[in-house]
This record gives sequence, structure tokens and C-alpha cells, in this order.
Amino acid sequence: MNIIDISIIAIYIILTLAVGIWISKRASKGLDSYFLGGKSIKWYYLGLSNGSGMFDISGTALMVGWLFLYGTKSFMLMWLWPIWNQIFIMMFLAVWIRRSNIMTGSEWILTRFGDDKAGRASHKIVALFAVVAAIGFIAYFFEGVGKFMTVILPWDMTFIIGASEILTSEQSYALIIIILTTIYTIKGGMFSVVATEVLQYGIMVIAGVLVAGYTFIAFSDIEITSVITEEWKNVFFGWELDTHWDSKYQKFNDLVDSEGYKMFGALIGMSLFKGFFASIAGPTPSFDMQRILSTKTVKEAAYMSGFTNLVLFIPRYLLIGGVVVIALVVLAPQMAANPSFVGGDLEILLPQVINFHVPVGIKGLLLAGLLAAFMSTFSAFVNAGPAYIVNDIYKKYFKPEAADDHYIKASHLASFAVVGLGVFMGFFADSINSLTLWITSSLFGGYVAANFLKWIWWRFNGWGYFWGMLSGLIIASLQFLLDQNKAHFTEGSLLYDLSNVSAIYLFPVIFGFSLLGSFLGTFLTKPTDIKVLKAFYTNVHPWGFWKPVLKELKKENHKIEKNSEFWLDMLNCAIGIVWQSSMIVLPIYFLIRDYPKAFISLGVFLVTSIILKFTWLDKVRKIPN
Repeated sequence: MNIIDISIIAIYIILTLAVGIWISKRASKGLDSYFLGGKSIKWYYLGLSNGSGMFDISGTALMVGWLFLYGTKSFMLMWLWPIWNQIFIMMFLAVWIRRSNIMTGSEWILTRFGDDKAGRASHKIVALFAVVAAIGFIAYFFEGVGKFMTVILPWDMTFIIGASEILTSEQSYALIIIILTTIYTIKGGMFSVVATEVLQYGIMVIAGVLVAGYTFIAFSDIEITSVITEEWKNVFFGWELDTHWDSKYQKFNDLVDSEGYKMFGALIGMSLFKGFFASIAGPTPSFDMQRILSTKTVKEAAYMSGFTNLVLFIPRYLLIGGVVVIALVVLAPQMAANPSFVGGDLEILLPQVINFHVPVGIKGLLLAGLLAAFMSTFSAFVNAGPAYIVNDIYKKYFKPEAADDHYIKASHLASFAVVGLGVFMGFFADSINSLTLWITSSLFGGYVAANFLKWIWWRFNGWGYFWGMLSGLIIASLQFLLDQNKAHFTEGSLLYDLSNVSAIYLFPVIFGFSLLGSFLGTFLTKPTDIKVLKAFYTNVHPWGFWKPVLKELKKENHKIEKNSEFWLDMLNCAIGIVWQSSMIVLPIYFLIRDYPKAFISLGVFLVTSIILKFTWLDKVRKIPN
């Protein structure tokens, strides 16, 4: 580490802390101010903050590995999450969510199912989901940032007392960064989170542009095209992946065959099936939901969600693409000659490139950018998780009439508790990896069915939601147990075969059980109070199966009409997915010097932007403030 790089990182950390603490006084006016910024923050700042919160170190390292191995079509692997749930939020869900005018995602549930026994059951399970997810992700961040900083920074931070090792270097680095981030997050709430994330977004953009610019200066077109094939550059695919690499890089072809994504067509088909339902289900109760609820108006919620898509992908893929170009030219020949160089773990490409193949100054900014990516994502979860503990559990069920100062102090304690639990779990690296996989795939898989039905079906009630979530969670947990114990099953047995099926292909099973729980819970109990349903429909006005509620409302108000914009919303979502995809592949094609495809991508981006101006933006502008 050169003194210039160290200085850049130190200046960034000091500046972040200074901004976060300086603006923290605005958070002391009440819970609404602390968790939602008093709904006074400009929508474009919230959009930058939201985009910054999605730009994390672990995801960046994973995407670098995917792009290196699979080429341009690897962006579709992100549909496993799916990333285009942001498009569905932009097109209609942000408007629906913001109309509720509440503070958290679980509080929103009460507006849908009422504040009776059934509504409270659904409210408790989604609040529990939010808190568990926040703790799990903090544990994941603890492990990830420690490993990253240890690879990059030169100092040994191991603490030994007597003959016992108290803290490893990884744990020490992680604790330092987490403590610094927690200070300004807890001190300033949403105001500090947004202010620092806007600063961090700027650092990430500068880092991405500088890395991309460096690849143009340091490497020629011939050096890049001599490594990659036409299939590597091809965004289209068949049922099975074709050969991606030349014969001299056969080890990479073997790695493609062994990673489980060879049947690419089936994988993407299942991702589309899962993605549709997961996207309509809406955002999980975390920082993304908090940004929507923090906007000033319904109209600004839609603007913010669209702006998040616009600002996130091009800067992120300039950075990812720049790192991959360096890895292709410099590391690929070494790796092909000596496969044990990375041992098949392509996530090590990011720190390898930063450590040895980026010039002084750019290295410091790149490290500051990736550190910013970690801090922004971490602070978003630290702000979101305690909101559910204080507002949805403590305030609602234990102390409903306290002063604002009391709740803010309770929020500080809840934040420390969430971070403490996450850090505690982060010390158990082996179990944390499994826990994270469970939260992000299986647990979220059990979340989909109940949260899909809550929007579109009037008869779906609080008990249906509770049992739908619970049954999805149970079957997802069984899948997790099978996966963790597959080494103990006899090869060729049913349990062995089930344990070796990828989680994405088990999604229909998890989804089916969750649907069954939802239907049984709904039909075996009475419907939600019609007054609650009428208030919800009048306020949110979703499309779907709401005919009996609409019929009752028409008796009181002849002017209310059915929401018949389903097909327009779906058309906008399809166009939006293409729009989003063009922003991902554009910087990739630009950086690998495939200029014809880069110009095609730019053309697709411009055409879809113009279409969305007429089909989406003009419609949003007509929404009353």
C-alpha cells in the first residue's frame, strides 16, 4: 500500500464520519424523522442512496467472477435474485406502497389485514422476518468485509493475549469498519444514512470511471480480443451453454461445466418464473422499503424508484467490467497454466486485481469506493432493522404512549443489539455462510406466495398470510437441512437426489407449499373486515381480484373505478427489463472494445427510454401530490 492510497482511504473515512455526525441533529425530532427523514428528503437523494445501498463488496466480487467466466450473458444470472424487481417497484409498486403513508413494511400489513388477531399474527411474522434478515445480513457483511480488508491492507491486526488468539486480523478489520459505520448510522438515522450514501455513491462512480479509463490506457484491443471468444461476447443462448473459451483455456470450460449453470436455458426459465412472482410480491421489509416510505409524495416514490435503476447499473458495471478486463489480460493466462492459482474460487479475482494490477492513486480510490459500497449497504440495514423492533414490536405491544426521545433512545439500543447479534454470528464463519444462503434463497422463497396474494386477491386474509409465510418457511428450512446434510446420504437415494438439486429448481415446491398454506389459512377462517378492505382498496387501488370490495365501494362512491392498468404495467415491466439490461451490457461491450454491440446497446437504451417516457413517466406526472 502506497502512502497516497492510504491517505485517500483515510480522508474518505474521516469525511464520511464528519458528514454523518454533522447532519445527525436533524434526526432527533421523532421516530418519523429518525427512520424516514421526516419524509422531507429530496427524491433524487433517496434514489442515489438506494442505488448506493445495493452496491456491495460481496455482490461485486461475485459479479466479477461471473462475468469473467461466463461472459456478457452472465448478467442474467442476477435474475436469480431477481434484480428486475426494481423495475416492478418503479412501474407500480412504489406508488401502491407509498399510498399507505406508514413507517415500516410490517406496519403496512396492518392496513391490509386490519388490527385484529389475524392482522397482528401477519404483522408479527413479517416483523420477525425483517429483524432476522437484518441480523443475518450484518453477519454476512462482517465476514465479507474482514476477508476483503485482510487481503488488501498490509497490517497484521491479530490480537493475542498470552497464548490465546482473541481476534484474527479479519475480525479486527471488520470490527473497526463496523464500529465506525454504526456510529454515524445510529447517531443520525435516515438523514445521516442518506447523506453519507450520496457521498459514497460519488466515490463509487469516480472509482468505476477511473478503473475503466485505466483499462483503455493500459491494454490494447488486440490483447483483449485474443483472450475472449465470440461466444463470450454473445448475449443470446440456447438450452445449454456453448463452449465459451478457446482450447488453451480449457480449464475455464471445465469450470463452466462443473458450476451448475451449464443448462442455462432451464436456469433462466426458472429465474423468470420465480422473478415474476417475487417481483409482484414487492420488496422485502428492509432498506429498499424504507426509501420508498421516506419520499415526500406518491409521485416522488415512483420518481425515486426509476432514478435508482438509472443511476445504479452503468457506474457499477464500469467498475466490474474494468476489473474483469484487467483479469482477462493479466490473470487468465496464469490461471490457465496453473489452475490452483485461485483454486476455482473466482471471487478472489477482485482483490487480486486491486492488489497487484491497479496503479497508485486509482487503487486508493477503488478501495475507498468498495469500502463505501460496504458501508452504504451495512448502514442501510442498521437503519432498517431497528425500525421494525421499535415501531412494530416495542411501541405497538409494550410501550405505546412514550415520548419521542424515549423511542429514539430505544432505537439506539435496538441498533446496537442488531449489530451486536450480527457481529456475534459473524464470528462463526462456517455457519454464517449457510445462514446467509438460507436467508437470501430459501427464506425469501417462502416470502413470495403470501406477499404476491396480498396485492391481488380480496379474500386473502391475515391468517392466510401468516400460514403462507410459515409453511413456506418450514419447507425452505427442510431444503436447507437437506443441503447441509447431503454428505451423509447414500448416493442414488431419494434424499441424496433431492439434496443435490439447486435451490432455484426447488422454488416451485417452496412456492407450492406456501400457496397451500395461504389458501388453507384463508378458507378455514373468516374474511378480513370489509371496512378494512374498502379503506385499503380506496387508498392503494391495486389491480387484481377485488370485485366484491369494489361493488361495496360503488354503493358509497359512484366515481371509484376498477384499476385496469395490469396489461400496461406488465408491458412497462417488460420494456423496463430490456431498458435495465441495456444499461448493464453497454459498459461491458464498451470496455471489451466490441463497439458495434456497444452502439446497439446504446440504441436499445435510448429507444426504451423514449418509450417509457410516454408509457410510464407521463402517467406518473399525472398522479396528484
